[in-house]
Amino acid sequence: MAEAGTGFLEQLKSCMLCSWSSVWTVCFFFLLFLVYILRVPMKINANLSTVSMFLNTLTPKFYVALTGTSSLISGLILIFEWWYFRKYGTSFIEQVSVSHLRPLLGGVDNNTPSNSNTSNGDTDSSRQSVSECKVWRNPLNLFRGAEYNRYTWVTGREPLTYYDMNLSAQDHQTFFICDTDHMRPADAIMQKAWRERNPQARISAAHEALELNECATAFILLAEEEATTIVEAEKLFKQALKAGEGCYRRSQQLQHHGTQYEAQHRRDTNVLVYIKRRLAMCARKLGRTREAVKMMRDLMKEFPLLSMFNIHENLLEALLELQAYADVQAVLAKYDDISLPKSATICYTAALLKARAVSDKFSPEAASRRGLSTAEMNAVEAIHRAVEFNPHVPKYLLEMKSLILPPEHILKRGDSEAIAYAFFHLQHWKRVEGALNLLHSFRMIPYPLEKGHLFYPYPICTETADRELLPSFHEVSVYPKKELPFFILFTAGLCSFTAMLALLTHQFPELMGVFAKAFLSTLFAPLNFVMEKVESILPSSLWHQLTRI
Repeated sequence: MAEAGTGFLEQLKSCMLCSWSSVWTVCFFFLLFLVYILRVPMKINANLSTVSMFLNTLTPKFYVALTGTSSLISGLILIFEWWYFRKYGTSFIEQVSVSHLRPLLGGVDNNTPSNSNTSNGDTDSSRQSVSECKVWRNPLNLFRGAEYNRYTWVTGREPLTYYDMNLSAQDHQTFFICDTDHMRPADAIMQKAWRERNPQARISAAHEALELNECATAFILLAEEEATTIVEAEKLFKQALKAGEGCYRRSQQLQHHGTQYEAQHRRDTNVLVYIKRRLAMCARKLGRTREAVKMMRDLMKEFPLLSMFNIHENLLEALLELQAYADVQAVLAKYDDISLPKSATICYTAALLKARAVSDKFSPEAASRRGLSTAEMNAVEAIHRAVEFNPHVPKYLLEMKSLILPPEHILKRGDSEAIAYAFFHLQHWKRVEGALNLLHSFRMIPYPLEKGHLFYPYPICTETADRELLPSFHEVSVYPKKELPFFILFTAGLCSFTAMLALLTHQFPELMGVFAKAFLSTLFAPLNFVMEKVESILPSSLWHQLTRI
């Protein structure tokens, strides 16, 4: 409660700081308006007689123009504030007020305990921001020719963004190119093909390389981009496997002869792992799930150190399809470790297994009466952990938001990762009776969840990165939901009020004078009552001396 109260006071202080200038502006224009309507005689001091005479000689058009100018300025401020908020997610005036006015007024941020810890905290937060906003290759990415292009042919929409495809091109150059490619004509052609932006030019280069030699990377490119069905892609990957294994055995024997041979062997290893993983994915898509599981297990045993491909996430999805929940638990026990990076697949699969044990008999009403059992508490905590890691997933699992084809790259804890997870795992949640009903209670995430309880605070860079990864026709899910800053609402009210005031004063000056007199008399009634009481209590001589002062 103390933290909540402190946060509310800080927010209130920021709002007050950012709105002082506009409050004074409103008061100034409103007093000028009252002076015009009431023609109040300046009897307070003789020095104000000149000012009173000047104000009494002003025409009504001056006050209408003055109020209209105030409305125009408020409208321009409103437009600028709205544009700045839409682009950067914060109010410009609030940001300037908190950054510059609060230190001048003696405000101290309670979240910074000391200067000695500030530098360390900034370093840790910057490192965490970089790691949290790193873009990862989607372990379950689809085939560009057999799946993405077919979607384009049917709908006329491009499911992949230029940014996403550019990242894939960089990945291909990292995995499939080495410094010795220029020594082999086919590999030299493929080195240029992977850097080519035009898909047809890449495909033509791959065919040209195959005319010279059985090039594994050329088969990979054709399987990914030219094959129109998964069956065709699988045939090409099998040809690539035959060529890739030969290159791998030759480079393995020569890897210790120099740095160039070592780099070539590393490239051949990446090619072989990529081919076997895609063959396993082809088997999974064609319904040969057990064969796919065996291929993935063998691949993980043969190359245990190549974790960059995240093959265990492919294995988890295939095991869930087989409903081999004990094997799924065994894989989670190995990879759901505190020292390893988390993912939506890890967190939500663990939550699914915990929910499976209680979801068929779980009832919120009964649980509220008798309390949660140990198993139910574990399930609730697992779902809470998963929702905190990626709060976008429940919208797709509960079908509150439509799915699209997942991108080739994802941002962990972002909307892109949620789409990639739900696209393949929604069927597994539906298969477990009552699991979605249990998840339904977490569709509304508590507000402080983004501050971080089990994980680091929710990164603020996910929306920008997801907009680059996801197509324009998809509405990106944003968390936490941005609320309009106080100053935008205040400026909108100020603009509307001054515009209406100028219009009414211009059309009905006498009627507005009556309203202004009534408002002024009501406003100063308590003050007049207090002054009368003070005059009756204090001696007249003392009151005379005070008025002279």
